[in-house]
Amino acid sequence: MWSVFLNNRVAKHGVEIIINNIRTIIREKGYLQKSVANRAGYSKQTFNNMLNGRRAIRADEIPRIASALGCESSDLYDDHDGQAE
Repeated sequence: MWSVFLNNRVAKHGVEIIINNIRTIIREKGYLQKSVANRAGYSKQTFNNMLNGRRAIRADEIPRIASALGCESSDLYDDHDGQAE
């Protein structure tokens, strides 16, 4: 039971890192969320739902989001705050 809780907590933390990194890259590059969504093949609403935790971001979607952002997939996983568990 504890391992399930811990795995969920780590997974949630990982998703938060990815979402924060996507938002940071969008802001730093001056992109519009809608433009990134279109380049990645998502509707504006679907991409918004992903960034607000209402729709899961699957691991197999990371490369196409990274490509739309003009970065490497690994850039989305990096914990720049040093708070990785």
